[in-house]
Amino acid sequence: MPDSRSQAKSELIAPSILAADFGRLAEEVKAVSDAGADCIHVDVMDGRFVPNITIGPIVVEAVRKATTLPLDVHLMIVEPDLYVGDFVSAGADIVGVHVEACPHLHRSIQNIKEAGARACAVLNPATHASTVLGVLEDLDQILVMTVNPGFGGQRFIASALETVQTLRGACEARGLNIDIEVDGGVTPHTIGTAAAAGANMFVAGTAVFGAPDYAQAIAALRAGVA
Repeated sequence: MPDSRSQAKSELIAPSILAADFGRLAEEVKAVSDAGADCIHVDVMDGRFVPNITIGPIVVEAVRKATTLPLDVHLMIVEPDLYVGDFVSAGADIVGVHVEACPHLHRSIQNIKEAGARACAVLNPATHASTVLGVLEDLDQILVMTVNPGFGGQRFIASALETVQTLRGACEARGLNIDIEVDGGVTPHTIGTAAAAGANMFVAGTAVFGAPDYAQAIAALRAGVA
């Protein structure tokens, strides 16, 4: 796969609290913040869009109090427009909504921006890049799932990187410097291929929170980009 990183931003590491110890959540968030994370990724699941239930705005508010880093809130829920304002009020800096859950994607993106957050469109591994090309200029970020959403610890789906490559090429062709994020199965062994495809933002759950030393784990991810 050709290297598409020429105009991508510096790599950003976003530990996902899905893999954290929820009994010590504030401590865990502070620990990865101190260990060199660039933002905190928060996975919100409703048991309908994905087969798992996680957290709501109250937990986001608690995470907000534990760090000054940006909060990247990924809504894996149906009817996300109903809840965008609540999550932004709780402290979300970036809100990601799935194109599969948004029949009026442009409206959903505008709702996020009007609430005061950066807008991110999220694509499942089998969703084609063309689903966001019509709103590319309206986006601040795109998240390409490299696992099927719902659970942590899954194996990286390399075929999803074709979507990353297509989207990075489209951004460069239009002169857009959009963050392209990947989420799922990101480790020091897979992060390099994601970066080569054009991703510059990397969600890592077990690769960080499952490691004995968070700073070393984040440093290993950064080294894997090179």
